[in-house]
Formats: sequence, C-alpha cells, structure tokens
Amino acid sequence: MSTTAPSGRPQERPTLRERKKQRTRHALIGTALDLFTERGFDNVTLDELCEAVEVSKRTFFRTFTGKEEVAMAPYEDLWLAFLDDLATSEPRNRPLVRTLQDSLLSAVAAMTDDDWVRRVLLCRQLAARTPSIESHCLYFCDRTVRAALEVLHRRFDLPGPPDLRPHLALDMVVAASHRAMDTWAARPGTPGLADLAADTRDAFEALHGGLALTAAPRST
Repeated sequence: MSTTAPSGRPQERPTLRERKKQRTRHALIGTALDLFTERGFDNVTLDELCEAVEVSKRTFFRTFTGKEEVAMAPYEDLWLAFLDDLATSEPRNRPLVRTLQDSLLSAVAAMTDDDWVRRVLLCRQLAARTPSIESHCLYFCDRTVRAALEVLHRRFDLPGPPDLRPHLALDMVVAASHRAMDTWAARPGTPGLADLAADTRDAFEALHGGLALTAAPRST
C-alpha cells in the first residue's frame, strides 16, 4: 500500500520496523524537550534521558548525534522537509528566491504532526539560553545551505563558484525564515501552523521589498 508524501510523490507505507523507529524518535524528542525545559539543558544527562524513554544509549546514537541534535530536531525536521521539496518538486523557470520560497512554504505545510508547533517553540526557547544548542543550530544551518546548493546545481542551470548569487539567495531565505520564526513566536497566545505560514510569506515580501529599499539621507 502506498501513500502520498508532502512533496506529492507516491510513498510506500513505512514498515513495522520503520514505524517503531519513528515512535522511538518521537518519544526521545518529546521527552528531551520536556526535561530540558523543566530542568535546564545542562542538568539533564544522556543517561537520564535514555532511562526516561526506556531505550539504550546505543539506540539513542542510532538516531541522534547528541543532546543538541535531539533538542533541535523539530527545527531540523522543517529544513529537511525543505531539502526534500527542493529535490523533488517540479522545476520551473523563475527567480531562484521564488523557488526557494515555495519549497520553504511547502516544508511548513508538511509539519502536520500535532505536537510539532509546541516542540519547535520549546527548542527555540532552549536555543536562546543555551550556547551549545545555538552553536549546533548555526552548524546545521551551514550544512543545510551547502546541501541545498548541491540540490540546486544538480537540478538547475546555475553558475557555480566564484559566482556568489546562488549561495547568497539561500542565505537570504534562511535569514527571512529566522525573522518569520521570531515574529511567529512573539504572537500572543499559542501561534499555529497557519500563522507561521503567514509570517513566512510576510517575511519573504519584506525581503523582496528590502532589496529595493532606498536609504535616503535624513534632512537636517
């Protein structure tokens, strides 16, 4: 039996083993975020996390490289979905930033797990007060940009180095997404997925407007 993936292509139903791995991953993420939020990132050991989920450290390391990665997993899932859409969506002849924008919006729409919104808000709060998580986030962003560049050069006729335009286009998209996340997280109450999509669209419009913004000298 097959289902439809977020990118729209047919996808085989996960095997029993794959579903078990997904449940374990989901439990590790949820438990880690709850413990880190309640007690502080540095005050929770990996042994304590594994014991709470009833898995071995070996099982943990089959899924994550460390505590920082499990803490940022909801955020990383968004960008992995972005890479998936970028690699599988129908290529079109249009400005590169628009292509990247549509893939990011598709990734937002793919975050259908009911608990994803709560978890990504928690991981953002943890990153803001935990230097090692923030450092991991910067590393992941750089790795994601490089992976996206590989996808773009494989699927589109784009100039390679030393031409900086494709890389800068990706940098701008990442920056716009960060600003959208800031706006979204600051909304009163509990912001939803539709709010994130709206704030992301607004951030992209601001990006396009910012490139054409004129800085006129103040009159004295």
